[in-house]
Amino acid sequence: MGFSDLLRTFGGIGHFQVLLIALMVIPGILYACNNFLQNFIAVVPEHHCLLWNQTIAESPFLGDGRDKDLLRAYIPMDKAGKPEKCLRFTEPQWQLLNANFTEEARPATEDCLDGWVYDKSVFLSSIVTEWDLVCGQKALQSIPQTMYLAGQLLGSLVFGMLSDRFGRRKILMCTSLMIIITSTCVAFVPTFTAFVILRFFIGSVLMGANMAKNCLTLEWMPIERRVLAHACNTYAYSLGTVLLSAWAYLIREWRWLQFSTSVRFPFSPCSIRALPESARWLITHNKLHMAVKSLQKVAWINGQQEEGRKLTPEVWLREILPTCTRIYSVRFEPTTSYLWAWLSMFTCGFTFYGLAFNLESYDFSLYVVQVLFGLIDIPARLLAFISISYLGHRFTLMLWAVFSGSTIIIGIFVPQDLAVLRMTLAVLGKGSMVAVLSCLFLYIVELFPTEIRQMGMSVGNTAIITGTLSSSISYITGHYIPILPSMASGMVPILSAIAASFLIETNGLQLLETIQEMENRWFKYKEHRKHVLD
Repeated sequence: MGFSDLLRTFGGIGHFQVLLIALMVIPGILYACNNFLQNFIAVVPEHHCLLWNQTIAESPFLGDGRDKDLLRAYIPMDKAGKPEKCLRFTEPQWQLLNANFTEEARPATEDCLDGWVYDKSVFLSSIVTEWDLVCGQKALQSIPQTMYLAGQLLGSLVFGMLSDRFGRRKILMCTSLMIIITSTCVAFVPTFTAFVILRFFIGSVLMGANMAKNCLTLEWMPIERRVLAHACNTYAYSLGTVLLSAWAYLIREWRWLQFSTSVRFPFSPCSIRALPESARWLITHNKLHMAVKSLQKVAWINGQQEEGRKLTPEVWLREILPTCTRIYSVRFEPTTSYLWAWLSMFTCGFTFYGLAFNLESYDFSLYVVQVLFGLIDIPARLLAFISISYLGHRFTLMLWAVFSGSTIIIGIFVPQDLAVLRMTLAVLGKGSMVAVLSCLFLYIVELFPTEIRQMGMSVGNTAIITGTLSSSISYITGHYIPILPSMASGMVPILSAIAASFLIETNGLQLLETIQEMENRWFKYKEHRKHVLD
């Protein structure tokens, strides 16, 4: 009897599994909120130089016509007829208030030496207005998100190892407590440097909590129900992107938005203590009696008390332990298939988050764009699952990757005044990458055997974060080469379609249990391919 057979005996997807999935959906929503929080706390409102006349500076931003006309004497206008964001006249130019005046030479200008005035009609505050991250400091706008992603990268490596060493539940408790502490502190930081450092730690502990809860959930699921658990988690992530827009609409102060989004993390250390530790982890660390107690607790919650009482350490040693023991005597050789899968996940992170972190470029309300980007995930994931069933992983990846890249590249050449068309292409491109990402997560589960499946998922997660981090850096360079981020986001998916063509097709095959089975499948694939080529 295998471990999955034992879980089926204890009710399969019983009350415990349903409760566990429901509990894990909530942090999935909040994890998505934190990932896209930068879109709202780092928003750049309309702004112009602070003027010498404090009465003008403190008046409503471009309030009535008199204020707008008066600004013309102090602030030069750009080609669109709006005040320049980073320049002001060295002396008031009263002659510009005369509609019949013809300007022969542009008066002398200077930088905003006294600060800026920001439009507070939509956003009351942001980190940009708090620390004046505009004009010469514009490149700093992306630093908090870059450091947040760097924290996620570190968290995926550190907390993954700690979770294997100390258990999923302990790491989940520790990271949940750390989330509450860091999220409270970041709402009251006095300096930009302190804010960046704390965002780094928030990203790290959030990733640790997310990995621990995913691992704990999957290890309590029968094999045939892991896809269902994964689907619930991915839809929770999509729901989180939609709810963030509504939450940000209600809370316009960036400090309170940051605080409320993270501190509402529902897993307090006390509630996590009620969850049983993963029996798989306990048995691999020679904690047999604790594993049996955890399984009996699950059986009791699922209403299978009789089956739970039948399970004893002796029964475990005789019937179940041999199928759960890790076998590392077989030499594991990385293959090109894993490299192509890693590259595909890297491109997903690069393009997916490249679009999702650049909402201000679409000339639409941030709230509307965030909702659209979240809603497109629902049909995209459904189409991905249908496509996998009929076409397989490999063709699905190639199809959606090419479609995503094509829509993004087409959007580059759409004129700025066709905002609806540009927005539509961006939403389709993002939705296509969601389909690719959903397919890849399922593929990773089927590609790696049970013995190293969590390690494979961790490596894939690291690839996504690396791609996301690279995307964030590319948008920093976009301040100097505007077309570069969009062009890269469009070309990378098309190139990943080539990588997808080298993947092993696993659709319809049994999930692997051991490294030996994985190597046997790989050798059979190579022999089959060699035979076809010959």
